[in-house]
Amino acid sequence: MLTKVKAFIETNPWHAELLELRSIVLQSDLEESFKWRFPVYTWNNKNIVGLGTTKESYGLWFFQGATLSDPLQVLVNAQVGKTQAMRHWRFKEGKGLDKKNILSYIHEAIDNQRSGNIVVFEKEKKLVMPPLLKDALVKNPNLKTCFASFSKSKQIEFAEYILEAKRENTKVKRLDKVIPMIRQGIGLNDKYKKK
Repeated sequence: MLTKVKAFIETNPWHAELLELRSIVLQSDLEESFKWRFPVYTWNNKNIVGLGTTKESYGLWFFQGATLSDPLQVLVNAQVGKTQAMRHWRFKEGKGLDKKNILSYIHEAIDNQRSGNIVVFEKEKKLVMPPLLKDALVKNPNLKTCFASFSKSKQIEFAEYILEAKRENTKVKRLDKVIPMIRQGIGLNDKYKKK
């Protein structure tokens, strides 16, 4: 067992359940690795499935789960509208997993990858500047410099935050909220992201 995988499992409240789930996954043709702080299993250097946990459950994350037939109707999209391909299968009970069905899903995921039956991700979002923000940047070169220092994805977050408001006065309030953040180099969603 890889050192990081071992540490992940041994320090997890779902320790015994993860050991059982891992032993099932390893009965497939997948190779074990550790990415993004989780055990990840690959085929031909392509991510197929990962082990994950929450306080309430443990389970499998299928990187191309949207392509699976899901005969048991167990796969869930954790972030509808954001997650394109990944689906997870949650388990809330203790030991006693259905090895046959789990392996069936894993083998289908491998077969889909092998045959090229995968989700092709949408192209990167474009930055659409709301007129209010654009005018503020034109009027204040220092603000424009600060805005330009953000990554494209953070610039898009600011722009979408303003664009999504339906009423004009809400757009103005949102602009007033983000201007100090832009000046301070704080992204719109930084407080929600782990450091």
